[in-house]
Amino acid sequence: MINMNEFEKELAKRGDLIYEYLTSARYQERFAPEVIHDSVYLYLGGRRGKSLRPAVLLFSCGAAGGDEEIAIPAAAATEVFHTWTLVHDDVIDRDCMRRGGYTVHEEFRRRGVDLGYDGDNAAHYGTSLAILAGDVQQGWSVSLLSELAERGVDPAVVLHLIRMMETDIVLMLLSGQIFDVQYSKAPIESLSEDKILGMLWRKTGALYEFAGAAGAMIGLSTTNREDELVRSISQFTGRCGTAFQLQDDILGVVGNTKKLGKTVGSDIREGKRTLIVYHAFSNANEAQKRRMSMILDNENASTEEVGEVVDTLSELGSIEYTRALADSYVMEAKEQIETVPESRYKDLLLTWADYLVKRES
Repeated sequence: MINMNEFEKELAKRGDLIYEYLTSARYQERFAPEVIHDSVYLYLGGRRGKSLRPAVLLFSCGAAGGDEEIAIPAAAATEVFHTWTLVHDDVIDRDCMRRGGYTVHEEFRRRGVDLGYDGDNAAHYGTSLAILAGDVQQGWSVSLLSELAERGVDPAVVLHLIRMMETDIVLMLLSGQIFDVQYSKAPIESLSEDKILGMLWRKTGALYEFAGAAGAMIGLSTTNREDELVRSISQFTGRCGTAFQLQDDILGVVGNTKKLGKTVGSDIREGKRTLIVYHAFSNANEAQKRRMSMILDNENASTEEVGEVVDTLSELGSIEYTRALADSYVMEAKEQIETVPESRYKDLLLTWADYLVKRES
């Protein structure tokens, strides 16, 4: 096995590879006017992500016997695709912070003020730029996938991956986002654990599953999603993706704001129906339910009130319940790749899975 320090170096190495690719001059010069360039690169420049999705695509390609160098455009496409969903998600959730800085719509709202727009018009300017930036990024992700053919990947595989991303994954992800929005206003008693987990898989697990499948298909040069190795790796990454989101929900209530780069407790103020909240309401007494209901979905809730809800979630065992479930998803995922041939890449996949539920940001 690979220890966590060694893994983090391998993860950073892939991240550097992907972001060097995405910030090369041939792409930087493509996006104009300047506001489009700046909005497209806000999360892809200095405030880059952890590269978990592109890294696992490269690891999956290697585990399937392929050359990860060939798969770099697909890994870059997956990161850009993920980024446009973040840009639009921030608009939907009205979040102002992401990775320690302003979200795209908030950054450009502020620039709108500097340009002389008044309050509402400045906000509309920021939202408009964020929507357009996300649209550009989605188109860019398709363009990046098409570059696989230039590296010798079978055009049939390239076309298949584009079709998967732009039909299956887009629709799955957007339906998950719709459920997330609807559930935030739904009576908690109308929900269920299965509904919430299904929403999480659509929002997060599906793209992770795609990353695993894409890497394996490139490595094997196949369009057969039912290939045993493709299925094993994609099911592994998909289940790990749900575990990732469960850990994200945990960090959203007990994480460190500085490490996360966003405000801890925002999910509580937004009334997000996380599994943590659902479990708490399922086990709370009437007084606890009333008090949590007063604070959840209250954007003006004080830090003390948010802390009160967090204490209740902890007392009811909801945080530990969610943590245990995330761990069980990872354990089940690891079983999916038991038949994958032993290699350093397989070890990287296994350590990647552990990292998802042990991370603090």
